[in-house]
Amino acid sequence: MQRQLKRTFIGVLAVTLCALTAPVQAQNKVLNLYSARHYQTDEALYSNFEKQTGIKINRIEATDEAIIERIKSEGKYSPADVILLVDAARVWKVQSEGLLAPVKSKELEQRIPAELRAKDDGQGSEWFAFSIRARAIFYNKVKVKPQDIADYQDLADPKFKGKVCTRSGAHPYMLSLWSSLINHLGEIQAEQVIKGIKDNLARDPKGGDTDQLKAVAAGECTVALSNTYYWVRLLRSDKPEDIAIVNKVGMIWPNQKTTGAHINISAGGMLKNAPNKEAAIQFLEYLASEQAQAYFANGNNEWPVVKSVVIKNPELDSLGKFKADPLAIQAIAARTVDAQKILDRVGYK
Repeated sequence: MQRQLKRTFIGVLAVTLCALTAPVQAQNKVLNLYSARHYQTDEALYSNFEKQTGIKINRIEATDEAIIERIKSEGKYSPADVILLVDAARVWKVQSEGLLAPVKSKELEQRIPAELRAKDDGQGSEWFAFSIRARAIFYNKVKVKPQDIADYQDLADPKFKGKVCTRSGAHPYMLSLWSSLINHLGEIQAEQVIKGIKDNLARDPKGGDTDQLKAVAAGECTVALSNTYYWVRLLRSDKPEDIAIVNKVGMIWPNQKTTGAHINISAGGMLKNAPNKEAAIQFLEYLASEQAQAYFANGNNEWPVVKSVVIKNPELDSLGKFKADPLAIQAIAARTVDAQKILDRVGYK
């Protein structure tokens, strides 16, 4: 009888222990992602990771600045494991404020080029770029000859008075472009260019990059700036209104005889207080995989950072080869404060 009771007790204890440990194991199958990427095509990217690993992604999406402020306010109690941002300056800000953690991964070191990842030697924190986008010049085919524009600086020429459209000059995409100009031209000359572009605006800055392309097609302005993936999105569309824009607008690769076209990145890293560090590293490694890199190119029309990835996106390929600005991402990020001061001085909204 005692032996039977002992066996029953052990059985109940085993069941109880399993019940207690099951939630803990389930919690280990979670990744908390704070992302500034807001593209619908990323849904397949995330769901594929969940299917492959069994790790559930809890995702919070907001602007780069909102995400950074949230992580700072949450402090050591933040549930965030991985942060994904869409601008070099914002990634640098996260790292410089000590919010990122070191990542030990030979796979990431081997697959991502050194110039597209960065380690803070003082803190050991790291970030990694996972996709590349370029900022090009777009023009109205009827009203502008492509040979009239070669560089970003040409947009400051008085001949384009009242003919330029841009989104907010302080938007991260614009701020990084201005920062690159400061690096290449020096602060004084860069300010002259930025003021010249501001003085040539056809209207107050507003909307996103797609809105600038629409404005060029409509003749509201004749030249504008946009990231390339917005343009490729229109090229791939079968909507009549998008086809109409493509027929009226042309694209120019800027600064091909000088510094090269400005490029920016989508990048991320593991947070310092990440509660699910193994899952975080697994997710970052997944983003550098052939399959995930193909999602960036074929799904959201960005260039992958892993050179071996085969792109199956004819419209992206149609942009052709171009000279990219080799300026280090950290150099761009380091001058964004100076860029904002220039915007304030010249009144570029």
